[in-house]
This record gives sequence, C-alpha cells and structure tokens, in this order.
Amino acid sequence: MSKLLLISLLMVACLPIDKHEGDTLDIAPFHPESYVCYRTNDPLIIDGDLDEEAWQNTAWTNLFVDIQGDKKPRPKYNTKAKMLWDDEYLYVAAFMEEPHLWASITERDAVIFYDNDFEVFIDPNGDTHGYYEYEVNAFNTVWDLLLAKPYRDGGPAINNWDINGLKSAVKLIGTVNQPDDIDEGWFVEIAFPLKVLHEYCGGVPAKGGNQWRINFSRVQWQLVVEENNYVKRINSETGKHYPEDNWVWSPQGFINMHRPETWGFMQFSDVISGQGEEAFEFNKDELVKWELYKVYHAQKLYYKTNGAYAQKLNQLNSLGLSNLKYVKQLESTMSLFEGIASRLESEYNWHINNEGRTWKTKK
Repeated sequence: MSKLLLISLLMVACLPIDKHEGDTLDIAPFHPESYVCYRTNDPLIIDGDLDEEAWQNTAWTNLFVDIQGDKKPRPKYNTKAKMLWDDEYLYVAAFMEEPHLWASITERDAVIFYDNDFEVFIDPNGDTHGYYEYEVNAFNTVWDLLLAKPYRDGGPAINNWDINGLKSAVKLIGTVNQPDDIDEGWFVEIAFPLKVLHEYCGGVPAKGGNQWRINFSRVQWQLVVEENNYVKRINSETGKHYPEDNWVWSPQGFINMHRPETWGFMQFSDVISGQGEEAFEFNKDELVKWELYKVYHAQKLYYKTNGAYAQKLNQLNSLGLSNLKYVKQLESTMSLFEGIASRLESEYNWHINNEGRTWKTKK
C-alpha cells in the first residue's frame, strides 16, 4: 500500500464528526481566546530553549483547557504557548508538562497525532477555508498540511504540501521512552515563514493591527508500561485503546479541531516585545459572523432531516435557531444556500454559503 493511500485511509478513519443532540441544534458558546503578538527585532535561534530576551519578555497564553471547554474537567497536565513575529516569520513556542515523555513516529508527514503531540492551526483571513495545520511529536517529527476547506465541507487535506523554510525544534526536560524515571516536560519552538503563510492569507497579511484566527491543540494518550516500554492503555470492555485527550488553547465545544470559527484571535502588534503594551481590539463584526455560523449549522441539520435547505429563516426555529439579531436574509435552492447579515454600525454585509465560507461586501 502506498504511503499516500495509507495516510488518506488513516485520515478518513479519524475524521471528526459534528454531533447534535437529537433534532436540536447544539452550538458551543462563542468565547474565543485572544492574544497580542509582539515583534522581535533580533532573529531567534530555533533550538527549543526560549532563552532569547524577546521570548523572556513575551507572555504565555492562558493554560490549555479540554477541547470541549467547561463540559469537561481541567487537563491533567499544564500546557501553554506564546507567539512573536518579525518580517520573515511567525514564531510559536509551547511548553507541555509531561512526566512520561514518549514518541514513536519518525517519518515526516505521518499521522503524528497517533503519538502525543503539539498542533498549530492558522486561518489568516478567518473565512474557515484555506488554512494551515502543523503537528509535531517529542522526536521533532513534523506533519504539515494545507486544508482547502474543513473536512465537514469535503476538505480536502493537501498532504503532499510542505511549509518550505519551516524551522522546528523541541527540547526535552527528561528522557524520552524511558519509563523508569519521571520527566518534567518538553518545549516546542517553531518558525513559520510568512512568505508561505501569505500564499493563502486571503488579503490579510502579517501586519500591525491585522488579526488571524489561530488555535493550538495537545493530543495526549493514556499510557501504561509493558516490558519496559510505553504502550497505549487498553479498555478491557472494548478491547481497544482509550481515546486520546485533546487539550486546547481556545475551546472548540466539540471534539473537532476543524471548526475554524471557534479558534482564538491573534493580533499582530508593531510594538517590540518588552517595550510596551497594546490592547487587543475585538471586532464586533465577529458577532455577525458567529450568527451566520449558527445559520450554517442549522441549515446542515435541516438538510440532513429534510433533504433540502430551508428557504426561510423561520423554518429553522424548530431546530432551536431563533431571535437572530444580525441575519436578515436567506437565499436557498435545493442544494445551495447563502445567508446575509450585518450590524447597523458596520460598513459591511457579511455572507456565508453552504460550504461554511464567509466573506464581506461593502454596503
């Protein structure tokens, strides 16, 4: 079996599924995290140490939470990240508390989340289409891919694509694959070339004041020791290993990282790290977009039940979608739809289609 076919089958087997409670729409609350990304004047050495002054002056994110948010307990181990940028790179660093460092995958572009890993998701223009995914394990084995659109809308994931010029390093505080000791954790340090990220930025480049949607995920498996090796813990009732934990910066509400509308916001700042502060400025048009996503998910559920999209907004009321504040117009055919919304103070109308892509037009 070819490597590409094997990876395709693995990805299909692990695709996240949007779940709804019966016939009622189940939508997570809109509480995305936010972060101001300051500049560094000095080039960073990507070695996992984070000992440069710019990193030392840069704040960590809040500690990661379960991917489902408040529905689940706080993660067992702490995880946090931080970001910087300059004219050439977006820098991401993370620390993962981990008493049992473990990794097994050494082949680039394998399915890295079959190990414990750290993941980065970046959607520069926030339309949920054309976004980047990066995964790395404790061996610094990398999987980078480009998604034309989320799996829920047919993907595809472009796996034979690499982030040319990517720099990545890990630093282990302990010993990997040695169960007879207790470790402290591991650092990840990444430099994403902006030249590559700008290829699919949708007209929103890395620039002071611009905001990108971004999220981080940590996949954590339950392990036991057998014959002095780590193996995944088996559920005796099912005969299969227990599912992985997913710990994230900005909660998704569902066990599904491929809902870009729920990722956090990262705001580029021209302020040099350690030389001042800049407030994050929330764009209230994001509330309009979020209401459009509610319509999108309601339409998907309506189609599943009725074999066609709703022609009028009030047809979605039975699914729990009502009291819309910004969405005023819905245009549908048997197989397509477009929702249009705006707030009074905005100069834009916002649109969403049946593939979940959003865009804006001048009023």
